[in-house]
Amino acid sequence: MQWNEGTVLITGAASGLGRATAIHLHGLGARVGLVDLPSTGTRELAEELGERAHGLEADVTDSDAVQSAIDALTEESAPLRGVVHCAGVAWAGRTLSRSGPHDLDVFAHVLKINTVGTFNVARLCAARMAQQEPGPDGERGAIVCTASVAAFDGQIGQVAYAASKGAVTAMTLPLARDLARSKIRVVTIAPGVFDTPMMKMLPEEAREKLAATVPFPARLGDPAEYGALAGHILSNPMLNGEVIRLDGALRMAPR
Repeated sequence: MQWNEGTVLITGAASGLGRATAIHLHGLGARVGLVDLPSTGTRELAEELGERAHGLEADVTDSDAVQSAIDALTEESAPLRGVVHCAGVAWAGRTLSRSGPHDLDVFAHVLKINTVGTFNVARLCAARMAQQEPGPDGERGAIVCTASVAAFDGQIGQVAYAASKGAVTAMTLPLARDLARSKIRVVTIAPGVFDTPMMKMLPEEAREKLAATVPFPARLGDPAEYGALAGHILSNPMLNGEVIRLDGALRMAPR
């Protein structure tokens, strides 16, 4: 990908992995579109980054809102070349607890945001990319999705989250195969335990225990490391249809 000839749309861009990715890609010279829910800070981040950064508000499960964001970002001189989809939610709850069976509405809500939201962004961005002329490298664009190691090593209480991220890993190859004829690549990153705002909500003792479970490096991941991998995926044309674990060799224990 030629960073100076296109736009990269980043969802969940106001914090955590999305924010770090936006900062990294902007630093490489990309024109970045920062998308997140209203009042989360995308416009402020865009002002902080300055030229080539644009803050927008959209719910990733809302087709009209996502399409409007794509329309607002895309210009003839700066076509949509990349997508890094970081928007998502986490939830903990056992299939059966003392209060009864898992809330079905909560289960559906997690899948709607993490799975349906991922597909919604991918399908709409792919449709726009397919209308564009290929870049100098022969491809029209690349889409990076975000899963989790929970897709493979879901812990007790992670049934909804693991199911939603497992679906993202499963859709990666068929998405790449579907979009190959349009010269669009699809790759998914499955992060381990990262030092995001969600992780900062845990007590320090719990954070230290999680960090100690990572074989090497024995620490929480830095969101900038996710951003660096996303940047590499966008720039490496041979990466396609793959799920990459970014976890320091972590394999989650049952609890």
